[in-house]
Amino acid sequence: MPENNKRLDPAAPFAARVQYYRERTGFSRPVLGGLVGRSGEWVKGIETGRLLQPRLPMLIRLANVLGIDLERLTGEQGLPLSTYSKAAHDALPNVTEALTRYVVDTRDVVPLTAVELASRVAQAWDLWHGAARQRTAVAVVLPDLIEQAQLSVRLHDGNERRAALSLLAQVYHLAQLYLSFQPAPEMLMLTGDRAMTAAQDADDPHAITAAAWYMNHIFRDAGERDEARIDLATRASRLLRPDDGGEDLAQWGLLQLAIALSHAKSGHEGHALSHWDKAAGAADALGANYAHPWLIFGRGMVDAYAVTIQADLTHGGEATRLAGRLDLAAMPSATRRSFHLAEVARAYFLRREHVGTVHMLRKAYRESPETARFSRFARSAVLELTETAGPAIRDDVAELSRDLGLNAA
Repeated sequence: MPENNKRLDPAAPFAARVQYYRERTGFSRPVLGGLVGRSGEWVKGIETGRLLQPRLPMLIRLANVLGIDLERLTGEQGLPLSTYSKAAHDALPNVTEALTRYVVDTRDVVPLTAVELASRVAQAWDLWHGAARQRTAVAVVLPDLIEQAQLSVRLHDGNERRAALSLLAQVYHLAQLYLSFQPAPEMLMLTGDRAMTAAQDADDPHAITAAAWYMNHIFRDAGERDEARIDLATRASRLLRPDDGGEDLAQWGLLQLAIALSHAKSGHEGHALSHWDKAAGAADALGANYAHPWLIFGRGMVDAYAVTIQADLTHGGEATRLAGRLDLAAMPSATRRSFHLAEVARAYFLRREHVGTVHMLRKAYRESPETARFSRFARSAVLELTETAGPAIRDDVAELSRDLGLNAA
């Protein structure tokens, strides 16, 4: 994949900006065109100036796929992508304040033991995966949990401290999930870095590989090249012994899935499917009913991501075929079920099957209103459908727009 190390001229026109960010991301013209529902020739027309700058919904979709703010794509006055395709949760200020608050005087503090902290972290994961409005539920406990985990690390030593560090990494993962798809990219990067640092300080291979999985997603949102994400996941996977089964096999399979997703994003079908096969093999070896208690890796997750991979490869027909066979009922996470239903909607959207798109987005919203509300695809698709929907789905699109909070955007 060619790298783009050139700096973008701040005065560059829209056509040059599209080409610059496409090349930096590593997309070919057909891949970028497919991801936004257009052809490679359409992208060429945009980049050569033969076609005019598209309307706002398509601009938003381009920015989403390229992983940048709208103002970086258009070069016009400040118009951050968060204005249109990211929502802010009511408790966002409380969570971000907790992440930047430090307890200096610890003279009278009695820290939680590692066992006590592990129980509280497990309860927080249960809230994240079990609640339909998971951000609201987790935001109630997250600020105090951040402080308690930090204090446990600071005030314990030896094995107790190492256990607390591994748990602190999980707390930062919860914060990453809470912050994702909200207008706080700097805080998202902060939590990812802190999680990896805590995991490394714990010298815990499982904590490090879990941090690599979550950093993979942060890198994707930050527009980092696929090579960086693949390299991180590959290096982390070498810390594991998948032949031992159990946790090692589950996290190894998860990282194979991360590598597959990165290859799919850059259009490398053979590599993507090869690593997906490895992830599927790991899930099968763990058993049909296995699901990791908080990473949720298992056969259901692997099958669901097959739809994402085919959609990223712009194979809309194969993505919808796989979606028709998908059973998410057994996946023990309302959050993940809603996310994958939105991915199924994306597969239909690629084929311009708008009835199917709206139907699946409504299902995603019913499964978890907050997951759907914070889905960049759902928000950008509904914005576009608001302008283009036919009479058969116009009322449903209007209802989705209200549900996702787009009317006030």
